[in-house]
Amino acid sequence: MYNINRRKFLGLISCGCCSIIFPSCSTVPITERKQLSIVSESRINRQAAAAYENFRGKAKLITSGSALNEIREIGKKMENSVSSFFQNQNKEDPTNNFAWDYILVDNDKVVNAWCMPGGKIAVYTGLLKITKNTDALSIVMGHEIAHAVARHSLERMSHAMTINLGTTVADIFLGGAINRTRNTVGQNTGMDIFQLGIMNPFGRKQETEADYLGLIFSSLSGYDIRESVKLWKRMAEKNKGKEPPVFLSTHPSSKKRIENLNNWINEVIIKYPPIKI
Repeated sequence: MYNINRRKFLGLISCGCCSIIFPSCSTVPITERKQLSIVSESRINRQAAAAYENFRGKAKLITSGSALNEIREIGKKMENSVSSFFQNQNKEDPTNNFAWDYILVDNDKVVNAWCMPGGKIAVYTGLLKITKNTDALSIVMGHEIAHAVARHSLERMSHAMTINLGTTVADIFLGGAINRTRNTVGQNTGMDIFQLGIMNPFGRKQETEADYLGLIFSSLSGYDIRESVKLWKRMAEKNKGKEPPVFLSTHPSSKKRIENLNNWINEVIIKYPPIKI
C-alpha cells in the first residue's frame, strides 16, 4: 500500500477541491452575486422535468377555467418580459433552455407555489385565497420564477456536495471530531448544527434574493408591485403565531420581507419599468 503523510494528503485534497470549485463559479443574473455551481444545469433540469411529470401524474389538477388561464397569462407575460429584458441588455437569457409549463393543483389546504429548475410551475388553489388578485399572484409567481432564473436549486446541491466533501476531509485530520460534535448536539437538542449554522442562513439569503428578483420580473411584466406589501401582510396575518424563530427557518420572517419590499419598491419601479413586447 502506498503511504502518504497527512500534510501531503491535505495538500493534494486541497488542490483537488480547488480545481473543482474555482472554475465552477457562476453569477446570478441582475444581482451579480457569485455562486457555486459544480452540478450541470442540464442535469438538474432533466431531473426536475422527470420529477415534475411524476407529480403531474399523481396530483389532482384543475385543467380549465379562469384561475388556470390567469396563471398561464401571468406566466407568459413573465416569460416574454424576462427574455426581452436580457436581450435588451445584450446579455445571455438564463431562460433560453427552459421548457415552461404551468399547472393549478386542486388543494385548498396548501398555501404554496413552486417553480422547478427549467420553468415547471405549480400553483395551489389554497394560495389564491391569500393572493386575491392578479398583481399579488404575479408577485408570488415572480418569486418562484426567480428561484429558477437564479439557479438556486443547482446552487444548494453544489453547496451540499462541497460541505460533505469538506467535512469528510477535515474529519480525517480531526479524528472524527466534527461528526461527533454534530451527533452529540443533534441527540441533545434535535437540531443539526450544519442546518442551523450554514444551510438555513444560506436559504434565507436565496429567499431574499428571489423576493428582489421576483419584484423586478413582476414590474417588467406590467404588474403593480406595490401589492407585494399587502400580500405579505395577509401572509403574516395567516401565519400569526405559527412562524418559527428565524434561526430555525430557511425563510426570512414576514416582518423582514415587508421591510425589504418597502425598501425596494420605488427603486424597482424606476429601474425596471414594464417592457413593451
